[in-house]
Amino acid sequence: MPANHFNIQGLSAEEVVLARKKFGENTLKYKKENTFLDAVKSLAKEPMIILLLVASLIYFVNGLVSDGIFMVSAIVVISLISLYQDSRSRNALQKLKYFTQPNCKVIRDGETVEINSEDLVVGDSLIIEEGTLIVADGVIVHSNDFSVNESILTGESFAVFKDKNKEDHFAYKGTTVESGLAIITVTSIGNETKLGKIGKSLENIQEEKTPLEIQINDFVKKMVIAGVAAFLFVWGINYFNSYDILDSLLKALTLAMSILPEEIPMAFTAFMAIGAWRLMKMQIVVKQMKTVETLGSATVICTDKTGTITENRMSLAKIFTLETQKISSPDQILTAEEKDLIRFAMWASEPIPFDPMETALHDAYQNLNPEDERPRFRMVHEYPLGGKPPMMTHVFKNSSGEKIIAAKGAPEAIMNVCNLSDKEKHIVENAIEIITKEGYRVLGVGKSNFSGENYPKTQQELPFTFMGIVAFYDPPKENFSKVLEDFYQAGISVKIITGDNAATTQAIAKQINFQGADKSLTGDELMQLSEAELQETVMETNIFTRMFPEAKLRIINALKAKNQIVAMTGDGVNDGPALKAAHIGIAMGKRGTEIAKQAASLILMEDDLSKMVDAVAMGRKIYTNLKKAIQYIISIHIPIILTVFIPLALGWIYPNIFTPAHVIFLELIMGPTCSIVFENEPMEKNAMLQKPRSFKTTFFNSRELLTSIIQGLAISAGTLFTYQYAVQNGFDEAHTRTMVFTVLVAANIFLTLQNRSFYYSIFTTLRYRNNLVLLIISITAGVMLMLLYIPVFTEFFLFERLSFREVGFCVLTGLISVLWYELVKIRTRWRSKNRINLNVKTGAAL
Repeated sequence: MPANHFNIQGLSAEEVVLARKKFGENTLKYKKENTFLDAVKSLAKEPMIILLLVASLIYFVNGLVSDGIFMVSAIVVISLISLYQDSRSRNALQKLKYFTQPNCKVIRDGETVEINSEDLVVGDSLIIEEGTLIVADGVIVHSNDFSVNESILTGESFAVFKDKNKEDHFAYKGTTVESGLAIITVTSIGNETKLGKIGKSLENIQEEKTPLEIQINDFVKKMVIAGVAAFLFVWGINYFNSYDILDSLLKALTLAMSILPEEIPMAFTAFMAIGAWRLMKMQIVVKQMKTVETLGSATVICTDKTGTITENRMSLAKIFTLETQKISSPDQILTAEEKDLIRFAMWASEPIPFDPMETALHDAYQNLNPEDERPRFRMVHEYPLGGKPPMMTHVFKNSSGEKIIAAKGAPEAIMNVCNLSDKEKHIVENAIEIITKEGYRVLGVGKSNFSGENYPKTQQELPFTFMGIVAFYDPPKENFSKVLEDFYQAGISVKIITGDNAATTQAIAKQINFQGADKSLTGDELMQLSEAELQETVMETNIFTRMFPEAKLRIINALKAKNQIVAMTGDGVNDGPALKAAHIGIAMGKRGTEIAKQAASLILMEDDLSKMVDAVAMGRKIYTNLKKAIQYIISIHIPIILTVFIPLALGWIYPNIFTPAHVIFLELIMGPTCSIVFENEPMEKNAMLQKPRSFKTTFFNSRELLTSIIQGLAISAGTLFTYQYAVQNGFDEAHTRTMVFTVLVAANIFLTLQNRSFYYSIFTTLRYRNNLVLLIISITAGVMLMLLYIPVFTEFFLFERLSFREVGFCVLTGLISVLWYELVKIRTRWRSKNRINLNVKTGAAL
């Protein structure tokens, strides 16, 4: 029924502009978080910045102005890099906030239009219906069986029924519509709403840290503690050697700087925020940062059928009436009984249909009836969808007192409330079996002749007559077989959880080559299982039919109890609890209700589950690249620490080979490498052929941590070998320092290339498309050449000009200290190939 049947014109375009000028936008404006000023304040508390400030102060006090200026310049450069990364993260998050703003429907100039909630103005006629989030305060001017959940304001979780004639005829921002439909005239927006006025209390709520974030922070804290201990130790040794408190302090600061892995938290924040931004560009909106790190580990995807597996393009395909006892198509010449069946099915639908099946029924009615009787009737009573199995009933009345009472729902539900004989039940059940085996979705239709006005409490108490069955065809999406294949290949199992019946669901499942299409379980059967039985059953069963909210929630919790990482798709009000309970709640952007979107942690803007394949791939890529970045940071920090510490601790001839300037230069190389280069790395070609990582896997597992440590020790061996080589050849301290530093920079470059994959050869990864690798390496090599061959830089860093033969020696040493890991990769690939061959042979033997 078009919106103008309510005789509501709504605001004109000119009135909207005037209202916006007078009352502003519909946004909640509180204290801004994560502003540029917050980033600057946070930066000022960073241990590395504090150490640099102390070092620069000592240089200035000692009269070493040029060194002091360099330190201050380093502070500026590091700060700019940090602020740039923070800016990228903040911009990504701001864009995500915009995309997660709910839309709403309003009547303007007599037409129903969909707008962003921010564009709503005072005076607008806002349409709110089942499953939507109310985005402004307003007074109810029209309603049908309208109830809202106001728990966000009152703390009470039960639904409150409202209409324009009740004392409380207001709807409030932030509450959700439980049932029915209403039109409200907007009276308050933004901070002037009831929620806006109490919303200041929400400012101080802190978001919980994720397990990965906690692990990373704990690791950094341990490194800071180690840095403090080493700092005090080195300060003590140098002081007792020289009795110069400032000089010894400066040398101790060098070691402290080498230990602090301040790049790790920066890398984590950048990877998560930019990863979410990349997903958003793929039409996947991530509402919570923790979802990004969880995506790649999903082991089970629970999907609904309608609109996810199927097109959600419902067309009325078959009809069956009990009187004719035959199955017909709507495009045939229909009997009076068959036309009456379609008519009552339409009256049992919502007056303004938003469900595709109800839209199809309204269209079929309109095609069969040249004279439209809908404008002459108004709804006087409604029983919303409810019961197990579900059904719904509408009561309409015209001005002359003629009444229409129509019900539709699951065929079992309608049959249960009609007084059918055993023979009639058998006829209907036989017709349902024939229709559903072809993949059609079926609804039963009934009518009642209740004459009074004192309607019973439940619809099941009304006296119904069974009319027949209407069947809809919703074809499976063309790409869904490929989507399933991609999930299965990635080691992710797929389960269908639907409110539809088993026969229809299994017929569709077979069409898309769904694994486990022959076995199904109903919601009622599921609820009778014990927890132990359920946990085993959910692992063995892939199709769950006639599901309701409690059953869906039990499935999710049972899968979680079996240590599965669960992704769940949903679009309706009843999906809310299961979406909230899943590790990854996935709402549909187009057909999803606002309740589903609020409960979910991820929104697919195009309602296309193939995007989840992309999301899982992106999640795996982000997690893998973050791990590569942090392993790189650990590996490259070890040789810096040991090269600073060992000569001093062992009393070598040049105990303080590096100054803070050298360490800071290396930090400036490492920061962009880990945060920019590795974040931009493409996904490895075997990423979606791997099984999801285990639920119990920690980010820093012992094997990977050991790999990073050994890599770091190998580079340390290269730098210390070069140190001793230079000493044995009679080189002075400046010459030795230059050679050791050159080895470190060369090793850093080769480690960047080496750690792009811990499986594929460096010759394979060189073909990966990442333009930033060449850029960063070129800049690093160029600057290093400037330090070696431009006198002003050479003198400042206390270097000496190296011969090309010596540079070649340093580069070769750096290369050998890193590229030995290629032998480990060859062994890994060989083992993997043998394992695959063994599995193939075993499978063939079986």
